[in-house]
Amino acid sequence: MHLDVLDLRNFYYRTKLGRVAQRAIRDTVVRMWPSAAGQTVVGFGFAAPLMRPYLADARRVLALMPAPQGVMPWPAGMANVAVLCEETAWPLATGIVDRLIMMHGLETSEQPSFVLEEAARVLGPGGRALFIVPSRSGLWARRDGTPFGFGRPFSMRQLETQLKQHDFTIEHSTSALFGPPSGHPFWLRTSDFFERNGRRCSALLTGGVLIVEVSKQQRAPVQGGLGAVVRRPLRVLEGMGQGAPEPALRGKAPTGD
Repeated sequence: MHLDVLDLRNFYYRTKLGRVAQRAIRDTVVRMWPSAAGQTVVGFGFAAPLMRPYLADARRVLALMPAPQGVMPWPAGMANVAVLCEETAWPLATGIVDRLIMMHGLETSEQPSFVLEEAARVLGPGGRALFIVPSRSGLWARRDGTPFGFGRPFSMRQLETQLKQHDFTIEHSTSALFGPPSGHPFWLRTSDFFERNGRRCSALLTGGVLIVEVSKQQRAPVQGGLGAVVRRPLRVLEGMGQGAPEPALRGKAPTGD
């Protein structure tokens, strides 16, 4: 079940906790993808808060928002690049996307396999995608006061397994949101401390969200026909269908004297 776009907007842009979460996840994304110069960057779900750093140098930036969620104009003060679309029918040509960011699009979908099929379809050769979902063992998934408390949370193994089933190759996995999901001033002030140390001790600490970077697996083309399998075909059938050779010498019929 998707959240309403107004609830997502109010959380990320109008609450202190939402702005902290936005900064923590966006900083992680930018560390992984410091530049997208000349590339097509697409977000699906509610990934708009993470894509502003790419507006300046990307060739094209597009924010796809699923119909059950709703759409809002984005970015503020600039030409709108947000588009309402069906979950399973994105208005994009096959292989056109260089960088794809999905947040609040997979865990809330009732058809996650079809969403991943569309992601694989639009991602071009050499393209990369980031899937950002609530962590099953994190604190943020246990509190419904944030968007990460809705939908299906994942373990890292569950997420990577589902991505591999759709021909994605796992390139890198990490976490973010190591601080508690609290709007108390103390926790908000110390959020940067938790993020820095959480990344260093990620083997011991659990973040609120999982971030998995993937590339699109390219299958080798398969040539059809028997020649693709048999390199040196047998020659036992050669000569069939041709006329029988005439004998070199024909015996003469006996004549009576």
